[in-house]
Amino acid sequence: MATEMINIRLEKDFLKEIDRTVKKEHYQSRTELIRQSLRDKIEERKMKETILRLRGILKTNKQTTDKELEKIRENVFKEKFSKFK
Repeated sequence: MATEMINIRLEKDFLKEIDRTVKKEHYQSRTELIRQSLRDKIEERKMKETILRLRGILKTNKQTTDKELEKIRENVFKEKFSKFK
């Protein structure tokens, strides 16, 4: 996978906290911690969007059966967590 370099500026105290986390959580580098943190944030946003989409579906369809709800939950789970298989 091709990568691009970006530069960021961080306060010294924050950078020290990053270094402590790298050591404590056994990341290989600051870069790995920052990448994973960004991935986590993006996944969190996607999950929130999915939940909002589900709520929209449920609000517009008050006749949703338990079986249909279970199917929706399964689809959301597959969509969001299939990459972990």
